[in-house]
Amino acid sequence: MNGAQLRTTILGFLGTFAILGLLLHFVGVDGLVGELQQADAPTVGLVVLVTLGWLAAWGFGLRTVLGVLGVEVSAVKSFFILNGAMFSNNVTPFGQAGGEPITALLISKMTDTEYERGLAAIASVDSLNFVPSITLALGGAAFYATQTSFGRRLQLATAAIVALSLAVPILGFVGWRKRRTIRNAVGRFLAPALQRVARVVPIDASLSRENVEKRIGEFFDSIERVATDRRGLALTLTASTVGWTFQMVALWLAFVAIGSPVPFSVLLFAIPVGAIAGATPLPGGAGGIEIVLVGVLSAVPGVAVGSETALAAVVIFRGAIYWVPVIIGGGVVSIVGVDSM
Repeated sequence: MNGAQLRTTILGFLGTFAILGLLLHFVGVDGLVGELQQADAPTVGLVVLVTLGWLAAWGFGLRTVLGVLGVEVSAVKSFFILNGAMFSNNVTPFGQAGGEPITALLISKMTDTEYERGLAAIASVDSLNFVPSITLALGGAAFYATQTSFGRRLQLATAAIVALSLAVPILGFVGWRKRRTIRNAVGRFLAPALQRVARVVPIDASLSRENVEKRIGEFFDSIERVATDRRGLALTLTASTVGWTFQMVALWLAFVAIGSPVPFSVLLFAIPVGAIAGATPLPGGAGGIEIVLVGVLSAVPGVAVGSETALAAVVIFRGAIYWVPVIIGGGVVSIVGVDSM
């Protein structure tokens, strides 16, 4: 990680701490500590175990996509690559958008394949993971809309989900239709920029405009291979859905651990809405995801939990979802040495 990246990451974490500090201020530290002290340790252990199930499911999805692209990896290696990807997302601003370039390097190095293919693989997995999350969120919102009326916060959350469900496919379709224009535009502006960087940082690559456009074209070709493989799409979407389900189980268990179980159907809506906050310029969405989850969970009609209880469960849940892949993935990245590429 260079100096600029380090400064950006530090600023991101400072923003995270500030947001979490405000959340604790409004919710109350004493109440949170009291809730956590009463948590059942074996159930908290189950939260960690279920978190590993989530990572394994999404690792299988990554393995499937890599297989479609002609890159064969074992289930164990794909699990570690996925953890490395989650580590990158969790320590760089803007979550997946910030971590994908590093993840592509990791995939390239661990599978001995081209960078463009690695980038296409992780971009495809992230895109496909979006589909079940939005589907589950819309289903959860529709269910609760038939049961009770939504307050202001839930109306805003539902509006955000609907907007994303429309905007992302439209942008993806337009981008795909204009992929040649994008390739030429990126090549025209990126090649000179890379050539200037190469004067300072030694890079073993041809940086001509033709070469840059060729590599971008290879990236789009890889995306097309994934998009047209029905079996691969079905397996990856299934793995993604299983992974999201594991996350919901983990949060449900977190509420059970503090003695305040909530209906599982609530989490169909809460988990995807919380994931939207991962797009904030905070490392891994930390801080933003917590405040959104607490806001949604304490606002859902028919769920008798206060802000203190919701925050306690979210702390246990996010403690596993955030730190388990950071610990495992951090070890992977340090051993592979992505920064040396």
